[in-house]
Amino acid sequence: MPAMQDVFTDLVIEGDELDAVVADLTSDEWDLATPSPGWTIAHQVAHLAFIAHLARLAASDPEAFEAAAVPARSDFQGTVDAKLAEYLAEPTEQLLERWRAERTAADRALGALPAGAIVPWLVNPLPAGVLGAAGMMELYGHGQDILDALGLTRVPTDRIGHLAFFGTRTRDFGYLARGEKPPAEEFRFELTAPSGQVWAFGPEDAEQKVSGPAADFCLLITRRRHRDDLALTATGSQADHWLDIAQAYRGPSGEGRKPAQFATA
Repeated sequence: MPAMQDVFTDLVIEGDELDAVVADLTSDEWDLATPSPGWTIAHQVAHLAFIAHLARLAASDPEAFEAAAVPARSDFQGTVDAKLAEYLAEPTEQLLERWRAERTAADRALGALPAGAIVPWLVNPLPAGVLGAAGMMELYGHGQDILDALGLTRVPTDRIGHLAFFGTRTRDFGYLARGEKPPAEEFRFELTAPSGQVWAFGPEDAEQKVSGPAADFCLLITRRRHRDDLALTATGSQADHWLDIAQAYRGPSGEGRKPAQFATA
């Protein structure tokens, strides 16, 4: 794991930075289409509000979380769609305040947990720190869609180390989403942080290796850029295939992005 601030501190900072992007949007800008088919900026913020709501319950009220998780576990997409419809029925000012309230409550609840605490989640219980890293993934991916819709460019920081770690931990999700059997052997990941530090995960002698900029790796695992537009390299056929299917979230992979869809990666 890269040496950096704790994930809960960085989660707050990432949320605040995205908040600053959407805080003063006009009603027309809230309705802008994002690269996620059928989703506007309002959809993206509504989704983040719902995920923050679940994280708050997981960290502060496990029984309430389990009740809320029942429909999500049986039909996650249907549950998300229903919640999005509920949130999107509100004026955008109210949606923004809902996201802010849920995000603040989730950040506080997660940060208050003792070190090593385990919290319930949709598939398996997780260490609270891993759930925090998953929160970073949500902010990064959906935030990227918002930035793309507005024509803005992200300046990555070493805070993405939490997401890079999470992406290596969830290596198998892309296989599972496609009904493929994950390889038994571990991969080596060597990723260069925005600061120039090299973050390494996995055995040094692994035959399968992925290397390149950590920022590109995060765009890959959130499926916000096509591999052809990223400076990532693979050693070994399995690692090369993984670059085609990588995702750091469970469930359907979605359409992803097309080669050269964006002017820059």
